[in-house]
Amino acid sequence: MKYRRSDAKAYARQHMTGIWAAAMTPFAADLSIDEAGYRRNMRHWIEDLKIDGLFVSGKQGEFASMSLPERKRTFEWAVDVTGGKAGTIMSCSDQNIDTVIELAKHAQAVGADYIVVHAPLLYFQTAQDQTLYEYYRYISEQVDIGIAMWSHPDSGYLMNPELCNKIADLPGIVAIKYSVPREMYVRLTRLAGDKLIVSTSSEEEWFDNIVELDWRLYLCSSPPYLLQTKADLRMRDYTDLAFKGEVAKARAVRDSLDPVRHAMASTRPPEKPQAHQKYWQELLGQVGGPTRRPQPNLTEVEKAATRAAFETCGLKLDETRASAA
Repeated sequence: MKYRRSDAKAYARQHMTGIWAAAMTPFAADLSIDEAGYRRNMRHWIEDLKIDGLFVSGKQGEFASMSLPERKRTFEWAVDVTGGKAGTIMSCSDQNIDTVIELAKHAQAVGADYIVVHAPLLYFQTAQDQTLYEYYRYISEQVDIGIAMWSHPDSGYLMNPELCNKIADLPGIVAIKYSVPREMYVRLTRLAGDKLIVSTSSEEEWFDNIVELDWRLYLCSSPPYLLQTKADLRMRDYTDLAFKGEVAKARAVRDSLDPVRHAMASTRPPEKPQAHQKYWQELLGQVGGPTRRPQPNLTEVEKAATRAAFETCGLKLDETRASAA
């Protein structure tokens, strides 16, 4: 461990900053994990795209279709590839609390920086605040590694800001990925102050959150490696400009990505987010591959529409990718 549990909040406040991306998990044709492709993607994201941290084996990474040994191996690969050049946060989310703890202890043992745990599905409940407080309290007592909460509509409810602020009093709780309406995460940001790093996965709101809320962490989704290439680092550029207070310049760069955002959003089938993003990765020269069930793959018609939008969206491709296209 790089810090003691009692120092987790201070450590995270200093080191959990910048652009963190949620990694997709590339699968081979036989649906085994493509380790070589995974490592290649991560090196590209860190070295070429200047991404500051990786969120490993979350929902974007199709963790629900992976075995426990597979999830543990992705943790190990991420720590090995980053080698201190980028941060790591390992998704230990699961309905089984013993699995959450086992993954959390493995993440800690292999040298991960932090873990993230999704709020669980809670059947038959009409009130859940005390249950959730005890859930995160129990996890925080089992490990020393810093923990990020994660609230998303997928749970069937949203954790309210007051509850999140209460959980943030626990010493091991350092952050939250708060996938909620903006007024909720604004309220939590103001309630929690320095004791909790609040972030959300919306790239469209990232610029405003830097400027208006003084956020310094994007946690996290796939835009950092889907909106950028080695030759076109506009998300990195507008983030750095906004961090420096050059708001007008940052806004202009941010707005210039609108055609790319539109190309992605307009061609993404509603039931195929992972498949669409993996195909977009392949168009960028990254390793994508198929999805595992129950996630469906794109049809050839959907691929053609995505490819046409990609080719006219204005992303500047690096020379290697351009020569291969």
